[in-house]
Parts: sequence; structure tokens; C-alpha cells
Amino acid sequence: MELYLIRHGIAQERQAGLKDEERQLTKEGRQKTEKVAQRLLQLDLQFNLIVTSPLVRARQTAEILVSTGLSSQLEESSHLAPGGHFSNWLVYWLEPKNYSPNIQLALVGHEPDLSNWAEILLWGEVKGCLVLKKAGMIGVKLPEAGAVVGRSQMFWLTPPKYLL
Repeated sequence: MELYLIRHGIAQERQAGLKDEERQLTKEGRQKTEKVAQRLLQLDLQFNLIVTSPLVRARQTAEILVSTGLSSQLEESSHLAPGGHFSNWLVYWLEPKNYSPNIQLALVGHEPDLSNWAEILLWGEVKGCLVLKKAGMIGVKLPEAGAVVGRSQMFWLTPPKYLL
């Protein structure tokens, strides 16, 4: 399985009276995310499924990916909300599913969670080495059999500026 961890695009700043869950992509955030999505499509990338955090900015990012044609399948998971626990996601999403070995799954979420999850998959622990920029992506190839924690391989780490 190829797992793509995608951070949401540029969103409204935190401000009094605006709940974090309701922060939307800014105009610039939408434009950059659309350009990144178009570039990924030009690179012939396709996702079998996109799973998104329920927060507005992540959902909007995922919807841009779908509308661009990167996937026709979109699901929402509370495990991808900020502070979501990797072990919960692993047990709920990864272990019970019978995915084919060549599936491409995209997760749209938040920092530092996505970088931390990638590090757990790669090294078995959080090291604080990876940084995922807004609208950036980390690609991790999971092993075909056995445990995935500490046994996966990173094949993609791209800040959006290299795709624009």
C-alpha cells in the first residue's frame, strides 16, 4: 500500500469567535491547493480513496483533490482530527481492511499529527525530523505483510513550492 499524508491548505488564522473546526481555506489556500492538485494529476497520481479529517479546512482540501480528478472516493474520519491517535487509526482503518497491495490511500489532515504518523511508520517512534508544509505531501510505502510500524519506506516528501 502507498499511503499519502496530505496537509490541508492555507487556512484562516485563529481568531476570537471562530472555532478551530470551522476555519476555512483562504483564497490563497484554495488557489495553491488547486495548483498542487493539478500538478499531482499531471504526474499521473491517482488515489483509490481519500480519507479526510472532519475539520472544514481539511474537508475543503480533500474536496479539491476529488474535484481535480485525483479520486472519486471520499470518506471522513474523526481519527484524522487534530490530536488523533495513530494507534486508533491503525486499528480502525488499516488492520481490518483487506486492501490490495497496490492501493493508493490519501489521508488529509493536520500537523504535527501527519508528520508524527509518518515517523512512526518509518522509525517506530516520533523523532521530530519531518515537517509537512500546508498543501504538502509525504508518501510512505507500507510493507506487504507483517507490522507496518517501523518497517515502512518513505518515497515522497514534497513541499508545495516544488509542485507549483
